[in-house]
Amino acid sequence: MADREHTKCLIIGSGPAGYTAAIYASRANLQPIEYCGMQPGGQLTQTTVVENFPGYPEGVDGNQMMLDLRLQAERLGTTLRDGAIVGADLSKRPYVLTAEDGHEIEADTVIIATGASAKYLGLDDEKKYAGQGVSACATCDGFFYRKRTVAVVGGGDTACEEALYLAGLAKKVYMIVRKPFLRASEAMQKRVRDNEKIEILFEHNTLGLYGDDGVEGAHVVKRLGQPDEERYDLPIDGFFLAIGHKPNSELFSQWLDTDATGYIITLDGTPRTKLPGVFAAGDVADPHYRQAITAAASGCKAAIEADRYLREIG
Repeated sequence: MADREHTKCLIIGSGPAGYTAAIYASRANLQPIEYCGMQPGGQLTQTTVVENFPGYPEGVDGNQMMLDLRLQAERLGTTLRDGAIVGADLSKRPYVLTAEDGHEIEADTVIIATGASAKYLGLDDEKKYAGQGVSACATCDGFFYRKRTVAVVGGGDTACEEALYLAGLAKKVYMIVRKPFLRASEAMQKRVRDNEKIEILFEHNTLGLYGDDGVEGAHVVKRLGQPDEERYDLPIDGFFLAIGHKPNSELFSQWLDTDATGYIITLDGTPRTKLPGVFAAGDVADPHYRQAITAAASGCKAAIEADRYLREIG
């Protein structure tokens, strides 16, 4: 038999949901093991300043905030491990999970907090200017662009929502839309079209970004590949991706119900999944809010549910 150990509670992922679940599970004496994944701290580690998390009146660096949560979980007794869980057998209890080094863990309860990854265009400049004008969350970072000019990439409901949110803060909002139409609902389209701060650039693609000290503009092309193709530079201060998120749920999709995008479906507004003792917290199960505070809250709920479940089965 492969190297195997047993735990009452295994937590997979280490963003606000995973770390908060670890804090609560530790305080309930579940002696949790937490695998922190390939990106310890999750999406917030790609954010410079977090200003909308309660308790930080001056804001907090995203990496520092995640380090604080990690140290808190560790101090309370969580066994933290770097590395990813790459295998899952949820066919029977105890559930068996496999780490990338081949180590197996039998778990009475599992809290899945693997998050979601924002979709990017794949431009090198997106990495170059990460945290310096490139963002995948208007609610998180829009505050920094008050009275400035920004662009939102995308043409669906999410992009329209982001553009409308930013229009409440920014001086000007461009929507860079690849198709000659918006894919958003009629009601959402009307709200965007009626907003004088928003200008829709149909049939546009982004080729790159430029700027010496952060984003100063985008290289765009209109009607790419057509006889009337037009290339020009669009001066902007912020570049927001709104082309969707991909929940990191593939490992569990064989065992759990997901929606069409891959978000894990939970029951009755709780973190419970259809499998007893398996819970989903944070962005992997949240297509609507995707905020650090809501992720942390769901991690708290998941740990409480795990403790209650263990008490029920004795």
